[in-house]
Amino acid sequence: MTKQQLFEQIQKKQSFLCVGLDSDIKKIPEHLLDTDDPLYTFNKAIIDATAPYCVAYKPNMAFYESEGVKGWFAFEKTVAYIRQRHPQHFIIADAKRGDIGNTSEMYARSFFDEIKLDAVTVAPYMGADSVKPFLLYPEKWVILLALTSNEGSHDFQLSTDEKGERLFEKVLRVSQEWADDEQMMYVVGATRGQLFEDVRRIVPGHFLLVPGVGAQGGSLEEVCRYGMNRQCGLLVNSSRGIIYASHDEDYADAACEAARKLQQEMKEMLGKYLITEG
Repeated sequence: MTKQQLFEQIQKKQSFLCVGLDSDIKKIPEHLLDTDDPLYTFNKAIIDATAPYCVAYKPNMAFYESEGVKGWFAFEKTVAYIRQRHPQHFIIADAKRGDIGNTSEMYARSFFDEIKLDAVTVAPYMGADSVKPFLLYPEKWVILLALTSNEGSHDFQLSTDEKGERLFEKVLRVSQEWADDEQMMYVVGATRGQLFEDVRRIVPGHFLLVPGVGAQGGSLEEVCRYGMNRQCGLLVNSSRGIIYASHDEDYADAACEAARKLQQEMKEMLGKYLITEG
């Protein structure tokens, strides 16, 4: 999916919502445990309920890999289901891969050749040769970790060098030598608030994948005020706040309503902050 195609979906749906499929076998409704494939059954219902209100899905690989082979099968089936039933949706593997070149080549082959995903999250710590293998696939995306919401992000991401440049700023600046805003996105946590201004000074045209709205306390208003650009430039992720809106048999209906409410807020934000002139 190209950047323009993604923006067209955002305009069509008046939404930049990404639903995180952090499907935990210990948290899904108990009645699903009697089905042949509980994670896949749960995901299908969540996807069908939320598809009208979102433009992207983001399976978090840890929740599938933790279940071994059956978890991986559930992940593959989930991706295939989205492709078949809701083909206009952007699909991200939240895998946070990052290793030396030949290993990254195998990761890229797995996610892009074999499973046909649109994007994968990648850690930049090992530098260019760990990222570039993912960039060999036209119309596929690398979503590079830049400025995350977790407490430990202060250990490295906000540290400064002798020139006063913070590490996350260096990641943003240097990585633009590897790919442009047609193939590279960045993870920026929703709790970062006004720091989105600093991000946008370096990467004004890139899409940002923004986790942390909802359960983690990030403000959608702040994200949009400081982070939105001419093509929206945001994919705001909500996971627990949507998929676990209910733990009972009405879980899909509850997820639908949670997604709908967030979409309505996003529609308002697009009207308020989308840059259309100048």
